Amino acid sequence: MNSQSFSTSRRWIASLILIGTVLGTGALLSAWKYNSQLATQAASAHQPEPVELVTVATAEQREHHAHTTAIGTVLALRSITLRNELPGTVDQVAFTPGQVVNAGSVLVALDVSVERAELHALEAQAKLAETSLTRLSRLQEHQAASQELVDQARAQRDVAQAQIERLRAVIAKKLIRAPFRARVGLADIHPGQYLNQGSELTTLQGVSESANVDFAVAQSVAAGIRVGSQVQVSTAEGTPPLTAQVVAIDAREEAVRLALDAGATVALHASEADAGRVRDELGGRGATLVLDCVAADATLGLAAAVLAPGGDLSYVGRGGGTLPVKPGAIPFEASVHVPTWGSIAELIEVVALARAGAIHAEVERLRLDQAIDGYRRLEAGEIVGRAVVDPRA
Repeated sequence: MNSQSFSTSRRWIASLILIGTVLGTGALLSAWKYNSQLATQAASAHQPEPVELVTVATAEQREHHAHTTAIGTVLALRSITLRNELPGTVDQVAFTPGQVVNAGSVLVALDVSVERAELHALEAQAKLAETSLTRLSRLQEHQAASQELVDQARAQRDVAQAQIERLRAVIAKKLIRAPFRARVGLADIHPGQYLNQGSELTTLQGVSESANVDFAVAQSVAAGIRVGSQVQVSTAEGTPPLTAQVVAIDAREEAVRLALDAGATVALHASEADAGRVRDELGGRGATLVLDCVAADATLGLAAAVLAPGGDLSYVGRGGGTLPVKPGAIPFEASVHVPTWGSIAELIEVVALARAGAIHAEVERLRLDQAIDGYRRLEAGEIVGRAVVDPRA
């Protein structure tokens, strides 16, 4: 009994000691944390106020110019592929690739030894014909030769001179000259080589202070470009840009032809499609229905300008343009639609028309590995109709 009481007392004492140790440790940690906070606050109170940097600028009103960047190709104003008009054997090559040649410089000389021999023979015949004509003319003056003999001699002289001129022209054509100042391209012709008629000799790129830059932009951008607009051209990194002027706009002739083939009465280039011209083609009445398949600011403005009162404007494209809806911006009683699709009944009608051959969809099918390039061509306006990616193609 006494032994059990002593054991129980020891357990209680050990528990109390453990609890006291834990509480003492917690109190010490709390005191240390509190002192740390007090020290931190004291240090913060003596720190200087943080310095803020302020930049001052004067606000100015400026006109915003939307811009885009496109990669183009520099093209010479004049560029040709040089070919020989007559067949022959190369006698001399008078240029090196990359060389700048002046107008009239001989580039390639074909062998004309046979032609020169024939020319000498014809010149002798012409000289004899001229002598015969002179002699017969003197005899005719004394009534010793007939007019017929004189006419024949004159004809023989004229024929001989004409043959000489023809042969001289042949010799001249076998001397191939530069038609303008240009830089010569690569060539693979050598003396002694026989060339058939129309063989490609080299290319000539005109050298001048001006050049063309061919570049493509998205149709939403192209709608705002006009002939005479200024663009900045950068030729290399770090060089100052050059100011150039738009001199021509490719209005996608294939798209115009497709519209005419599809039954359009009139198809206008983008550069010609102003509101006045469109209304003139419509007899001055305006359009009952306008389908804007681009829907940029410029095309929507044109659509509203050609729409007839009470007409319908369908906002088909997704070019990001805006159309102001207020009196004067669009005709009275006009309706504007932003369609996504139609009803089930309309879908059935469209399918029936397609089965009957009344609808033709211009589709270009692309393989799966051509999808990325297809998006590029679509943005550049190089695809006519629709582009469909078909994994089975």
